[in-house]
Amino acid sequence: MTDRSPATPAVPSRGRLRPLGLDEVQITGGFWGRRQQINADVSLAHIEHWLDKTGWAGNFDLAAAGTLPEGRTGREFSDSEIYKTLEAMAWEIGRTDDAGLETRFRSLVRRVAAAQEPDGYVNTQFGRPGQAARWSDLEWGHELYCIGHLIQAGVARARTRPGADDGLLEVSCRAADLVCQTFGPDGVVGLCGHPVIEVALAELARVTGERRYLEQASLFIDRRGHQLLADVEWGRSYYQDDQPIRAATIFRGHTVRANYLAAGAIDVAVEQDDPELLDIVSQQWTATVARRTYITGGQGSQHQDEGLGEDWALTPDRAYSETCAAVASVMVSWRLLLAEGHSRHADLIERTLFNVIATSPSWAGDAFYYSNTLHQRRPGSVPPKDEVCPRAASSLRAPWFAVSCCPTNVARTLASLAAYTATVDDDGVQLHQYAPASIRTRLSDGRVVALDTTTGYPSNGVVTVEVAEDAGAPYTLSLRVPAWAAEATLVDQPRDGASVMSLVGPGTVTVTRDFKVGDRVELTLPMAPRLVEPDPRIDAVRGCVAVERGPEVLCLESTDLDLDAGSLSDLRIDPAVAPRDVEGRVVVQLLVADDEPTDWPYSADGPHAPRDVLAIEATLIPYHDWANRGPSTMRVWLPT
Repeated sequence: MTDRSPATPAVPSRGRLRPLGLDEVQITGGFWGRRQQINADVSLAHIEHWLDKTGWAGNFDLAAAGTLPEGRTGREFSDSEIYKTLEAMAWEIGRTDDAGLETRFRSLVRRVAAAQEPDGYVNTQFGRPGQAARWSDLEWGHELYCIGHLIQAGVARARTRPGADDGLLEVSCRAADLVCQTFGPDGVVGLCGHPVIEVALAELARVTGERRYLEQASLFIDRRGHQLLADVEWGRSYYQDDQPIRAATIFRGHTVRANYLAAGAIDVAVEQDDPELLDIVSQQWTATVARRTYITGGQGSQHQDEGLGEDWALTPDRAYSETCAAVASVMVSWRLLLAEGHSRHADLIERTLFNVIATSPSWAGDAFYYSNTLHQRRPGSVPPKDEVCPRAASSLRAPWFAVSCCPTNVARTLASLAAYTATVDDDGVQLHQYAPASIRTRLSDGRVVALDTTTGYPSNGVVTVEVAEDAGAPYTLSLRVPAWAAEATLVDQPRDGASVMSLVGPGTVTVTRDFKVGDRVELTLPMAPRLVEPDPRIDAVRGCVAVERGPEVLCLESTDLDLDAGSLSDLRIDPAVAPRDVEGRVVVQLLVADDEPTDWPYSADGPHAPRDVLAIEATLIPYHDWANRGPSTMRVWLPT
């Protein structure tokens, strides 16, 4: 039933680049290697504990026993968290072949499979005596959304363990068959209020070869935007049902929904060879990045509807920037990268990985941010370790939320992360994200690609690629030079021959030859800290600057200041003094204004002049590290 496609989340049948599977590329250490290990050792077990503690996993046992709705816990979409956990476990098993995790995985699959009804329906919230009827609340019920995440888990299992006898893929296909039967061309003319079924069905079609899954995904894409869903207080744009996707010019509405829909549309466009649809979504991505994306790569400026908000409305202290939206954004950018091959898509993936996805989990891996503010005005409070926390109300990372989509989304992303680092095409191999890694694959004509990457990135900018096996024929090694790296250098070091150094600019740099064992290519990216100014149309941060170093956005945290925790508003950065790298720490000069309180904070007599100014030096930290040392205040954008 399954193919032998790469063990990777997206496997398009055509495109500029081909992804590599977890059996072809592994992260072997460094920043992301540590994150993957914490995810495997701590986060997955932590998530499983909470799924049982809250009763969300137990809902499937109640369904199997026929006792629902009595005792059911969690929101209407809580089933999806079990499925995303299964997906994370599947990728992790594919990465490490962990026998203990395999046992836990199979146990959880059995609980899900026991709850599936004979016709393929599986959901613990709907369809039984005492519950609302199946498909009776397409706006808010999330039934198709949950099945979408079930399918994604089945796809992950099929790609990492083809032919496995645990039954998850079969459960997924039975559910997908029911969806096609119910919502197909001759069925209910409906769609889900929360997209994800589209991208899931498209990927299932790739795994199984069953084209009806792709056709159903395409049907859902085409139906959206024709006001099939009831209007809501935020308008139908909330779930992208206000206008057809081919008529839209930018991502809008609920941020996660918008990105999941775009990912599904890209898959459909690629598989149906629809360059017009692909170009439309690509243009929407470009507009969204230009006008509705934070410096961190985060998206979503509105709390009330978890929405993208309007152009340039990127207020730092009200940033929602949901972690799940970052995961969905990576899904979109990755699919565009595979389809079009542009380095700008990998640039946004890098920015989002380092500055949103890496920010959500604590250093220990047992607490998470749901939303990711860029300015914390008051010190947060430590959430109880044994209680469920309101999602957006958490001012420090919380162990679990009443809506815990973000921990499971982070877990599945980190477990599959190696698959986003490199690709191949007919000419050679492309490195998109930098980490210590091992790549072992063959090109379509049999040429051997065996590379080992070593780097301390992002602590330093040196990326060394060493050839581990003779290629047998020439191929091209491509390396991404990030948009921020204006003066990078490339050194080509053949084992037998003279080294050649060249200056390279942002984009892609290539080396083509018949690579031999011991050949090395070294890319050095400029890692000096830099001041970044916002577009003046972003009202909330006009007159401010941020500091970046390499791919990391930095922030000022009160923990590093000899000041009261609530006094960051008194500080200004001195832009005339360039930020400095001092033994791996970024230091800036700040001006502390000794302002007297006034009766009225506005004046017609020009800018208010502080009575006295004190210059101090302060250390900035990577934004992804903030709030790991206790309650604090923090800001990314610093007034000048």
